[in-house]
Amino acid sequence: MRTVAAIMSASLIIFISTANILANDREIKPPRDYAPPIFQSSRELDEVLRSSINDVIAGRKNGPFNPGEIAATLIDLRHPSVIRTAAVDGERQLYPASVVKMFYLAALERQLADGKVTMTPELQRGLRDMIVDSSNEATQYILDVLTDTSSGAELPSASFVKWQYKRNRVNRFYSAMGFTNINVNQKTFCEDAYGIEQQSRGYKGQNRNMLTTDATARLLAEIVSGRMNTPERTKAMMDLMDRNWSKPSEDADSQAAGFTGKALKDLKIDGAKLWSKAGWTSRSRHDAAYVETPDGLRFVLVIFTENHANERDFIPDVAGRVIQRLRRANS
Repeated sequence: MRTVAAIMSASLIIFISTANILANDREIKPPRDYAPPIFQSSRELDEVLRSSINDVIAGRKNGPFNPGEIAATLIDLRHPSVIRTAAVDGERQLYPASVVKMFYLAALERQLADGKVTMTPELQRGLRDMIVDSSNEATQYILDVLTDTSSGAELPSASFVKWQYKRNRVNRFYSAMGFTNINVNQKTFCEDAYGIEQQSRGYKGQNRNMLTTDATARLLAEIVSGRMNTPERTKAMMDLMDRNWSKPSEDADSQAAGFTGKALKDLKIDGAKLWSKAGWTSRSRHDAAYVETPDGLRFVLVIFTENHANERDFIPDVAGRVIQRLRRANS
């Protein structure tokens, strides 16, 4: 006769094995037919981007940007078979602020498409608030759903390793698609992280979220071109990032009326469409935008700036010059 201890031991093995299977099943997987896009460096786009940035910097009254304080990537999507791109310091790692929320959006939409997460009214509310209102609290909830982790007290080393492995689930997803030089495994906060969240950051910020403009522009280009997901889930993402830039707003930090949207308004491009995700802190000011214009422009423009967070005109001024140069080249 089997002893109680033997039965309990066998049950524990079965439980652990089942838990491991379930954990592996929750891994975020690229689409089955996924193939990384092939980008072609373009001298023409490089001239457009660099000249636009240099013009704005030259006209500033606050002095030059120091090395490492600006990065930008431009992707031309007019011809899907030949995706042209250019960048200025596009592989530099910078703290992304709320732009990282776009990465969590795309990851969760993959889980929804694969049936590994079920949409509920509360999850829909969280997604909307994370992208439309850029809510940090909503982002914390979404990352918990994505990684099966939660905030709380610091953990002993062995337990923390298991917790951190789960928290890195989003990183593994993007790594599987060939994204490099990024870190997307931290919650966003209005003030600061505490407990295990600070432990996860490395206490001194060694493991903070980090993005490049190249990776951010690539993700946005893949979302809008439908490479990341099904048509239904692609539309859901696009709907959340759709910005009505022509609507009057008193908010200088509005994702719609500020940032790249301000450039469209300043240039009076009636009928232009904008999808974007902005991010800002006391030090950072970033925007990731996809623009379509009635005269045929289709482009992604990502601009990150550090130590110039209060210069609200810089990003729209660069975006405006990029649009003008692209239109002249397109005429």
